[in-house]
Amino acid sequence: MKRIPLIFVLVFLPLQLFGQRTVYPYWYTLEQGKTFFRSGQYGDALNAFEDAKRNRKAMYEKMEQDIIYVLSLSEVRRMRDSLSEVEKYIAENRLDNASAALKELYFRVPKQSLNGSANNALKTIGTLKNYPEAEYWIGEVYRIEGELTLAVKQYQKAHEQRANLENPHFDIDILYRIVDVFRIKQDYNAMEEWALTILAMDALWSGGSAQLYARSAMSKLLESDDGIKRFLTVYRYDNAQVERIHQLLGFFYYNSGRHANAQDHLIFSFLINSTLIINELIRNRYDFEFTSLEVMLEEAEADPALVDFMDSTDYYKTLYYLGCALYANGKATTARELWNIVGRRRVLAGEWAVRSANQLKSPAIERPREAL
Repeated sequence: MKRIPLIFVLVFLPLQLFGQRTVYPYWYTLEQGKTFFRSGQYGDALNAFEDAKRNRKAMYEKMEQDIIYVLSLSEVRRMRDSLSEVEKYIAENRLDNASAALKELYFRVPKQSLNGSANNALKTIGTLKNYPEAEYWIGEVYRIEGELTLAVKQYQKAHEQRANLENPHFDIDILYRIVDVFRIKQDYNAMEEWALTILAMDALWSGGSAQLYARSAMSKLLESDDGIKRFLTVYRYDNAQVERIHQLLGFFYYNSGRHANAQDHLIFSFLINSTLIINELIRNRYDFEFTSLEVMLEEAEADPALVDFMDSTDYYKTLYYLGCALYANGKATTARELWNIVGRRRVLAGEWAVRSANQLKSPAIERPREAL
């Protein structure tokens, strides 16, 4: 027998190996794409995210075919769609691929949701082909490259596929991205529509008559004499997840002349962030007790972390525009109280302190602006 030269083995074998494309698990490829994205390698990131989509689709298509093969067997067809009998048949006949497919399915969805149906199991495996996280990150690449129309289509696709999200709470991040892109595009009708989709998740905002009554009571209390102090004494609400949408809609509605709507949303933004500040003050000093907004701000402004929080959430801007909305709705007393508080904070409130001081001298409803 003719021997193969050693040099041939040493040279040719590595070429064979390097010529083969390694297929990584879809989740690994997604993480690799995120690394590329964060380092500014957007072309490589896009390729990785597309590969992650393909890899996941191929994996579940293979599992789908493995189940179809079993269900097509004549002895299995006689089992009349009984998932338990099909499972038993797979185990007894050591059909490892089909067994692995069912194991993966039960990891992804509750087994009881299949109602004991083998056909439901097959259909559900088919739905797992979608990869919403990859769709979202493809949208991120388009967004960073300025392709906003393509980006929002990707985000919407990710939202449509949200049932497959590894972290179900990530859906709200997707919705925020959609809102932000429409805001940048100045498509305010679409921005409002998607913003309200987020608020549908807020039980206090989107509930029935009891929640509507509670919101009305909150507004009346804030508008009353010494209303700010009484409002923050009676009410607490720390749903930070929806605060930015309330704030955005508050600014949008004020800018478009819908002052009653603006007041409703800015009240929620003010309440949520004030509650978070109070909670943090209590956490840092167990004997802290809310007595007034002025005292609360003095305490918060001595804490660098809370100063950063108020800056990052545009807290003083919210107070300023809440005052503007109250003034536009005929509640000048509470409006002036807010402007007084903000106006005295020239260093930390900056622009909003100056504008508050101007409103105190000559109050007026601001003219609408073209962009948020």
